[in-house]
Amino acid sequence: MILLLEKDNEKKEMDFELEYLLSLTVKERFLLMQKKSREMRDLLEQNGHRKAAEILKRK
Repeated sequence: MILLLEKDNEKKEMDFELEYLLSLTVKERFLLMQKKSREMRDLLEQNGHRKAAEILKRK
């Protein structure tokens, strides 16, 4: 499904997204959630935000 709008319409976009998510089975939703979580993790790692905190020693 593809939503084509001439102007930005937040309500139509949200309705479209909800309709799409409701069309998925529970298993498909979980798979989508896992995929997006992996994408977020990978993006964070690529931008250096998942590194362990360093312990700084003060003198």
